[in-house]
Amino acid sequence: MGAKYRGSIRDFPDFNPSQDAETLYNAMKGFGSDKEAILELITSRSNRQRQEICQNYKSLYGKDLIADLKYELTGKFERLIVGLMRPPAYADAKEIKDAISGIGTDEKCLIEILASRTNEQIHQLVAAYKDAYERDLEADITGDTSGHFRKMLVVLLQGTREEDDVVSEDLVQQDVQDLYEAGELKWGTDEAQFIYILGNRSKQHLRLVFDEYLKTTGKPIEASIRGELSGDFEKLMLAVVKCIRSTAEYFAERLFKAMKGLGTRDNTLIRIMVSRSELDMLDIREIFRTKYEKSLYSMIKNDTSGEYKKTLLKLCGGDDDAAGQFFPEAAQVAYQMWELSAVARVETLRPIAGGGGDHGLALICGFGVSGTDEDTIIDIIAHRSNAQRQQIRQTFKSHFGRDLMADLKSELSGDLARLILGLMMPPAHYDAKQLKKAMEGAGTDEKALIEILATRTNAEIQAINKAYKEDYHKSLEDALSSDTSGHFKRILISLATGNREEGGEDRERAREDAQEIADTTSGDKSSLETRFMMILCTRSYPHLRRVFQEFIKMTNYDVEHTIKKEMSGDVRDVFVAIVQSVKNKPLFFADKLYKSMKGAGTDEKTLTRIMVSRSEIDLLNIRREFIEKYDKSLHQAIEGDTSGHFLKALLAICGGED
Repeated sequence: MGAKYRGSIRDFPDFNPSQDAETLYNAMKGFGSDKEAILELITSRSNRQRQEICQNYKSLYGKDLIADLKYELTGKFERLIVGLMRPPAYADAKEIKDAISGIGTDEKCLIEILASRTNEQIHQLVAAYKDAYERDLEADITGDTSGHFRKMLVVLLQGTREEDDVVSEDLVQQDVQDLYEAGELKWGTDEAQFIYILGNRSKQHLRLVFDEYLKTTGKPIEASIRGELSGDFEKLMLAVVKCIRSTAEYFAERLFKAMKGLGTRDNTLIRIMVSRSELDMLDIREIFRTKYEKSLYSMIKNDTSGEYKKTLLKLCGGDDDAAGQFFPEAAQVAYQMWELSAVARVETLRPIAGGGGDHGLALICGFGVSGTDEDTIIDIIAHRSNAQRQQIRQTFKSHFGRDLMADLKSELSGDLARLILGLMMPPAHYDAKQLKKAMEGAGTDEKALIEILATRTNAEIQAINKAYKEDYHKSLEDALSSDTSGHFKRILISLATGNREEGGEDRERAREDAQEIADTTSGDKSSLETRFMMILCTRSYPHLRRVFQEFIKMTNYDVEHTIKKEMSGDVRDVFVAIVQSVKNKPLFFADKLYKSMKGAGTDEKTLTRIMVSRSEIDLLNIRREFIEKYDKSLHQAIEGDTSGHFLKALLAICGGED
């Protein structure tokens, strides 16, 4: 299997197929079956060895082993064990047959298999399907699908992707131009170009195309696919792009989504654990641990039960949350992911041309005699930049001698009023007000304090300090001092100085910083929190990303994991927020938005605060992270969780359906 083998299941040493066949026969003999013995044996043999066991079982007992296993076992455990007993190509063939049989089609299964398999695996799949079902796979898929989705599936079924590692720079540039002209620059979309290039070019070539596409257009190829394509065809093309970038990361994401939230997508979980156990399970585990900050093993353990769980854990092959199990290579993978999120072009919602002061005149129409016209108010305010809204406020006062904010406050109410009034305030004054509200009255809204102070830039923090003093005649530092205490107070005050370093990384210093916070045994808890504060609150973002990488190399753990383990309460929460913001700020806000809308009830304050404050900074990036992680768009989530004019205003700010 060689040094580069990355599967979790290996050939069993001193393998004896006849003895194994006898063990399985005895495990199924008599009343009931010894499920423990069955799973222990099957998960400790490679697929090649399992085929030999099947042959010996038939020779010894004149019976079909798979048929006996189906008879003795039930449910998910039976599906998993039987899947392991089939040769890989025949397991894929069975999955596809099930996906297109009966009423409806399991498009996700078709996409997953055909987007991820190599040329050789596709050829073996086509042959296995023909052998097992005496049918032509292409004909069956063609008969069960339609449109551009069908065309791309047929292209992938040919198994003719170029495999030449020699890449022509001229062809890379040509493909970038062709894709750009087929989508972004064209009225309508030339789907054939997307199909031809993404379905035929080599992986190495396409990775260069994707890099060059980002440089040329300012957006990743995924964003163009989401904007230009739709439905199952869009999902297929996104899956192809993900597999070109990293097949292991594609499967890590599929596994995470199969287990997150209520219920488990067992068919997906089984299919991936079976099909990748002898290919790249170690790579999948590594990326899973880095991307989701928990091990694949622990997630399976918490999400499944019984012999089914035991079998899946055997296929997983190890727990990367155990000491020393975090692969050293993951430090580099993690750093690259954090760096990518930092350099991705920040997209903002653009102001409407000519949408300035004159629209103050139109707003008066919103305050009609027969009641308030919320639609007019939303259409104007939610489609203007903050600078344009300030012009509108001035024009409104010049023309009518009235304060627009006061009029809006008297005419609107509830969530819509909070949202519209928030949009009308200059950003620093809005943040200052949110901080003031978080500290006034009984109790403190620590989450709001953390969200704002842990994510703002130096310039933004300094503007907030000025606005706070101007609006409330008290310094922000004094307000924080009187409303918080202990280490939490010290951390917030440190963040509120807006004095974070702004240079690049210093590798030698990053190693020293990582060592400083990696030593969790020396000193007391208070000393550890002080060391974390001195580094997390003062170092620049690029430098901290390097510190986090060095930390992984030293400890085998992500820094966030250590914070959660060693600290508690508000101190833990603020440090975690800083770390997440440094790694990927749009993802931090996407998570906050998702949590504000999931489950029973909606946290309208958090939803409003983020939509207002990020609308002209990185809301499009947040939208991209949201759909990537949660498999639905921010637009859909808002639509399903809010209503009325509040919904309409939020969707206008959101800026589009992804």
